[in-house]
Amino acid sequence: MGEPRIAIEDTGAGPPIVLLHGLTATRRYVLQGSRHLLGRGYRLLAYDARGHGESEAPRDPAAYDYHLMVRDLDRVLAEKGLDRPVLVGSSMGAHTATAFALERPERVAALVQITPAYMGAGRSDPDELAHWDALAGALERGDPDAFIDLSGTTKIPERWREGVELAIRQRLERHRDLRAVASALRVVARSDAWEGLELLSGLEVPTLVVASRDEVDPGHPLSIAQDYARLIPGAELVVEDRGAPPLAWQGSRLSNAIGDFLEGVLPRGVPTSRNSASPPDPRGASQAG
Repeated sequence: MGEPRIAIEDTGAGPPIVLLHGLTATRRYVLQGSRHLLGRGYRLLAYDARGHGESEAPRDPAAYDYHLMVRDLDRVLAEKGLDRPVLVGSSMGAHTATAFALERPERVAALVQITPAYMGAGRSDPDELAHWDALAGALERGDPDAFIDLSGTTKIPERWREGVELAIRQRLERHRDLRAVASALRVVARSDAWEGLELLSGLEVPTLVVASRDEVDPGHPLSIAQDYARLIPGAELVVEDRGAPPLAWQGSRLSNAIGDFLEGVLPRGVPTSRNSASPPDPRGASQAG
């Protein structure tokens, strides 16, 4: 059985940064469309995870676990000839990037974890899993209103609620197959990216952790991001000021924080791809598969 084709967007030139999005999102929702890092001389490669956005869904609706997503990342790096890129992941994408870095730290120049939420094991609480299954059911019915209601937006401060609900609706419209996204919801919630947070203490990769405060983004607890930053040797932690919108939602500010971090840890001029002297695909998008 062939692997699903992965839609990739490849722009810019310079040291490569690979962007991995979160569950139910697409490749646009890592840097929120910001081009700031292109202006700082980086090459950005963003791709839609299997079953998300423009990427194909696997034939098996259970084929969405982290092991397979790590394999997809490896395929993307192989197609683009990347040996040691920077990996920038948001939520599910952060967990995938970290799992890859734990397996192959020599393949990662630096790691940026945006709002990580994985606690070292897949979810097992029946009520919590029922909630994820209800979200998946809303997508299977093609009911974005029910999905938004179940997403807990009523817990978000009112001044941001309307914008968040609009963003969720727009995000869902970018998927060609919501039933595939529903399958991913059911599987990812139960999947182990790696076993035990204590493994992070052996991760010898320069790391930036981008957190959000709980009053605005309770689905990505600040305490978990703090645990990541505490466990990973030398990791840096950034979070927005109290009362401010999450840094992870602000593409330009987020990109600037990432660029500042990389300037301190990534030696410029060090090859990070086998074809670093070649320009990226002028068509901008390609398929791994």
